[in-house]
Amino acid sequence: MKNVIVLVPMLIFGSAAIAQDVEFNFESDANFSAFETYAWVEMNDGSQPLDELTANQLRSAVEAELAMKGLLKADSGRADLLICYQAAVRKEQEIAACHTGWRYGPGWRAGGIASQTSAMRVGSVVLDIYLRSAKLLVWRGAVTKTIDPNAGPDKREKDIHKGIQKLLKNYPPPKLLYVRNR
Repeated sequence: MKNVIVLVPMLIFGSAAIAQDVEFNFESDANFSAFETYAWVEMNDGSQPLDELTANQLRSAVEAELAMKGLLKADSGRADLLICYQAAVRKEQEIAACHTGWRYGPGWRAGGIASQTSAMRVGSVVLDIYLRSAKLLVWRGAVTKTIDPNAGPDKREKDIHKGIQKLLKNYPPPKLLYVRNR
């Protein structure tokens, strides 16, 4: 009986230690109900890219979740939203903005979007969603403990799908949040 009593707290605290944490933020003036299509854009921030298999698993997980929310994949020139991600799997890295073909300053012009950077924990994924027409970041979410480079293929894919599912649970934000902020 003593072994069971000791084992239960270990299981509870052990599972809490590996739980995936989710953070998100959004533009309160964005009309999320009007968005119907999205396209992927690439990061041009100089960070270490994911290997092709992991990148495909990540994109597949995002696409599956967005499809369940009614968003359709489209050509980047016609999409309502442009989406990109960053992932830190080997060491802590800095989060930057996605390359969307624009940058800001005195007026919009060709280039990349400049942004402030912040630290990103190992195993994290940050997903940025831009409104293509207004050249505006409308939603950003981050999930930790999603990609473990030491995990086997099945566990890695399961963790990615679980993390993206948790992350995109917050997209679109509940109407109460963005109506209240207006």
